Amino acid sequence: MPKVAVELTRITKSFGAVRALGGVDLMLAEGECLGLVGHNGAGKSTLMHVLAGTLRPDSGSLAIAGEDVSAHFSAATASAHGIRCVFQELSLCPNLTLVENARITHRALKGFGWKARARKLIAAKLDEIFPNHGIDVDAEAGDLNIGQRQMAEIARAFTVTDEPLRVVILDEPTSSLDAVTAKQLLTFMRREVAKGVSTILISHLLGDVLDHCDRIAVMKDGKVVAERAARDFTRNSLVAAMGAAAETKSVRQIRSRAAKISTEIAVAATPETAGRTASLTVNKGEIVGLAGLAGHGQTRMLIQIFEGARKPGGATKVAGEAAFIAGDRQSDGIFNLWSIGENTTVSSLKTLRRGPLIAADREAEMARDWKERIGIRTPDMNDNILTLSGGNQQKALFARALGSKADIVLMDDPMRGVDVSTKLEVYDMIRKEAEAGRSFVWYTTEIDELSHCDRAYIFRNGAIVAELGPDELTEDKVLHASFAESA
Repeated sequence: MPKVAVELTRITKSFGAVRALGGVDLMLAEGECLGLVGHNGAGKSTLMHVLAGTLRPDSGSLAIAGEDVSAHFSAATASAHGIRCVFQELSLCPNLTLVENARITHRALKGFGWKARARKLIAAKLDEIFPNHGIDVDAEAGDLNIGQRQMAEIARAFTVTDEPLRVVILDEPTSSLDAVTAKQLLTFMRREVAKGVSTILISHLLGDVLDHCDRIAVMKDGKVVAERAARDFTRNSLVAAMGAAAETKSVRQIRSRAAKISTEIAVAATPETAGRTASLTVNKGEIVGLAGLAGHGQTRMLIQIFEGARKPGGATKVAGEAAFIAGDRQSDGIFNLWSIGENTTVSSLKTLRRGPLIAADREAEMARDWKERIGIRTPDMNDNILTLSGGNQQKALFARALGSKADIVLMDDPMRGVDVSTKLEVYDMIRKEAEAGRSFVWYTTEIDELSHCDRAYIFRNGAIVAELGPDELTEDKVLHASFAESA
């Protein structure tokens, strides 16, 4: 029988009136990959913060390799016992290089020549996990895009110096990675598990959990409500255990509901790259996807369209106002000193005025309405935005954009950290808004999400290399176009 790597017993944690964990029991064996799933706000990340030593529970016990470490457990204790965590909200210091960030994790990297050793350590691990990653380890973390930062943080978590590597917690590790890079990570994770390293994989991509985990635990309302071998779950039974209805609509059924797309052009743009490249057009009421390997110009295209809407008359033609849903919510999305309600309503202030001032009652009513419509899990919309889980923060960004009067909604891989039930609700909202005439430009790293688009443009090296219609949006064709030299 495998040895126990870590064991959490009756863990509780409350934040004011909000009970995040209600007596959780969880065990992880040596050389096991445990999948942890549940809706946003179910308590997954809070539980992992307890295991990583960055959050003290109100009660309960924690044992590592049979040793009770509850009394004085901290982040330093967790690290000394070989527990690492890649948090959903990435924790690299933006003003330090990747080499310098590696020094923060490894106290053994000190003395003369430490930087050279750190450089070799982090570069080798990046090469091992993500071949051909193209990341400069001497670059400051803040200068990298979110996908590169995620790759760097994952590589740092798996590096070893004088401390052991016993457990690696991966909280939504593929949320900003394209399909190829995500597969590289999951393949590497399984190799590490085979060597005896234990991993906890938290993901809303249920296919990844079912295919790569040995056992799955389902959390709901701060408790583990189901736990068994991964082979004993199906996607539908896993969704049902989470307390949501499985999606039964086929792609063809979804498309048959869509209204006839207008021939009126909402967006006309050409990527701002050197050399020849195809142009992008979006019709009124159309959902257009942007795909391809991460970092190949998709986000730059969205920004270009957003700037074109704010400054008419340029080369990029945009008919109407645009709203932007950022994928990197911490850097580009939320106002972290504001309340949840203020973050939700900030794009609609013109419509909330009474005379020259903002009507507080209208603002509060709009915030309450979107709390119910999109299911933001909070007792009070006046609480600070940072009191929400990452997925619920993303819901607030959706509410901000969909509640605005924008004609075009630009979405930069917006489903990062959003649970499956909310995804289905948002997909339905997007289709209904498109039927009413609103246009969407949707960059996604999840190829399955392209099935909700009317067509998609594939990017490579900043240029559009292919345009795929609804019947061509398969993983094989998207990946083929992503690597093709020409359209």
